[in-house]
Amino acid sequence: MEKNYQLYEHQAQYYETDQMGIIHHSNYIRWFEEARTNMLEQMGFGYDQMEKSGIIVPVLAVNCEYKSMVHYNDRVYIVPKIEQFNGIRLQISYRVMDKTTHALRAYGESKHCFLDATSRPISLKKVDKELYDLFVSYVDKDLDQHITEEKVSSEKGDENIDHDRSNWMG
Repeated sequence: MEKNYQLYEHQAQYYETDQMGIIHHSNYIRWFEEARTNMLEQMGFGYDQMEKSGIIVPVLAVNCEYKSMVHYNDRVYIVPKIEQFNGIRLQISYRVMDKTTHALRAYGESKHCFLDATSRPISLKKVDKELYDLFVSYVDKDLDQHITEEKVSSEKGDENIDHDRSNWMG
């Protein structure tokens, strides 16, 4: 997947905005799910395949920090990264980046576990070694190689935001 990985791109829709004309905060969590689903499909084992094989991956926790606004019609990349994986639990980070300027708009993470069809916790290493190995191969891999390595600047130049990409989420 890594060589041909296509970043998940989203164009902000009018219905996603709030009364102030910016994207409502709840939509970022949806975008994380869209990017996560896209990443899994590109890895070759999407949610549909996992569920057919009796594996369920619920969200245990999710959070998001907003750094600068996204407005109607803006285009952003949502870049997921598998931060931690032990076969039982999975943690994914997300960066929402402006497509044009690469400014960081938001970042967050989601935590998951693996369950069988009866909602009992499972270890992928025991249940599906091939899927376990696939996840292990993507831990800590940056999937946004083609995005510039320059320091990212926000539109407002907020001094409190760490724009050095090497420090993001880890």
